[in-house]
Amino acid sequence: AKEEIFGPVQQIIKFKTVDEVIKRANNTHYGLVAAVFTKDINKAFTVASALQAGTVWVNCYNAMHVQSPFGGFKMSGNGREMGEYGLQEYTEIKTITIKIPQKNS
Repeated sequence: AKEEIFGPVQQIIKFKTVDEVIKRANNTHYGLVAAVFTKDINKAFTVASALQAGTVWVNCYNAMHVQSPFGGFKMSGNGREMGEYGLQEYTEIKTITIKIPQKNS
């Protein structure tokens, strides 16, 4: 459960508490994506917020949208692709201030 695997893989591991699940899921050097499947929306928000992953899908998987930033935590990457955050790598912020003289009319 600690390897970064690319492919259709699902791990099913028994657990007793949600805290145990979160601890196990975060006990890795990687953090590209994660998925949570549950009928309890409050539990979904709790777990998704606590997971150290760049993207967390709830009750779905591989739901990508061009507006949504994509990138990982930890050893799964720096920065983000797609969305407004993805564009920041290609921009520089500049401030220009101009004093405009008052008209003498």
